[in-house]
Amino acid sequence: MTARSPELFGHPKGLSFLFGTEMWERFSYYGMRALLTLYMVKYLLLPENRDRVLGLDAFHRTLEAIFGPLDVQPFASQVYGSYTALVYLTPVLGGLIADRWLGNRRTVIIGALLMALGHFMMAFEHLFLFALLALILGNGAFKPNISSQVGALYAPGDARRDRAYSIFYVGINLGAFLAPLVCGTLGERVAWHYGFGAAGVGMLIAIAIYHFGTPYLPEERPRAKASTSSPRTPLTSEEWRAVGVLALLCVFVTFFWATYEQQGNTIALWADENTDRAVNLLFWQGDVPTTWFLSLNPFMIFAFTPFVVALWARQSRRGTEPSTLTKMSLGCLGVALGNLLMVAAALEASATGKASALWLVAYFAIVTTGELYLSPTGLSFVSKIAPARLISMLMGFWFLTNFTGNFLAGWLGSFWSTMDKGAFFLMIAGVAGAASAAIFVFDRVMKQNPSGQAL
Repeated sequence: MTARSPELFGHPKGLSFLFGTEMWERFSYYGMRALLTLYMVKYLLLPENRDRVLGLDAFHRTLEAIFGPLDVQPFASQVYGSYTALVYLTPVLGGLIADRWLGNRRTVIIGALLMALGHFMMAFEHLFLFALLALILGNGAFKPNISSQVGALYAPGDARRDRAYSIFYVGINLGAFLAPLVCGTLGERVAWHYGFGAAGVGMLIAIAIYHFGTPYLPEERPRAKASTSSPRTPLTSEEWRAVGVLALLCVFVTFFWATYEQQGNTIALWADENTDRAVNLLFWQGDVPTTWFLSLNPFMIFAFTPFVVALWARQSRRGTEPSTLTKMSLGCLGVALGNLLMVAAALEASATGKASALWLVAYFAIVTTGELYLSPTGLSFVSKIAPARLISMLMGFWFLTNFTGNFLAGWLGSFWSTMDKGAFFLMIAGVAGAASAAIFVFDRVMKQNPSGQAL
């Protein structure tokens, strides 16, 4: 910790600045993400606009060489999937740069400046691909180093650390909740570039908060140096078994993210094209902006988390709490059930032209519950099973499931415009259901972890 470590609300004051920084960074990320697919499908990739984008034809030909012919919507889904995948890959590089050379603070600032630049570059169509590249690289520098500073505020063994990360997670979801309401509304109702510009302003606010909070942030850690001591001890058979277990589980979890991450892609298109968004109230008449539906997930995380945690505590007292792997299986099942619900919504839309918005509300409620069962428990599983000397590396490996899952999500989303919508949702439900079944069977096989503790 730094020499100055005053407290605010029972936590180091630095936590408040990191909370604010992360909230506004997530505001910028989710604001841009809420608009990205709609922007491409409804504006940027139309024949009269796409020729202005530098490098787009070459990138399009590259993707078609891999995936075959791609019309506007499939190409947009592939771009979306590639972007959201790469923002989960580059943090590995960002963490290495900070550890080896620049330190957390400078790497965070560099990443934040790159992201702000990327958001403002989105206002210029010809710089679209370069804007995405700046955002990918900036996120890689920013994300791992802001998160690691939260833990560094607390001494080893400080019981407040877990609560600190819970508070920090609230900041993430608060930014994600506000972003579609602000950036999405500006982008849809005023101009696309106003929405992207608002995301850029959010990133500048994040930079300002981080700068003013510098005196309260943790001191920089010593740079890592190559070891010149005795050779590393080879992994034991139990450690290799733990690595193998996590590697296999990562394959299953990839399919969870591939189906879950349809939210900003095909679900956004469904809300725009196939949902009755009309509102007729005394104080408001008109259509609800499409991007507002993307605020439902972070809002429901706020609302549902206390109930899920209370349920697990009650089950624990009764000795009926599901194992970690069973919870993860249930998380995948939640995504499967949410998409089965959308099959019914597609039947209504085919009969009446538009489906009720309540279908989407119910979809997000079920899928969000699934997320709460899988995402945090997955981190818990890694912390339980990973050998102590490999835990950082394996935690980073675990986050790569978001990378592979988002790439797969883009490929699955490319079928949206060529499939019947009910069949598409059934396909997504089948992928999530297969992952759920695989993890459930895996849990039956993995009765104990390598150290013999029940999972």
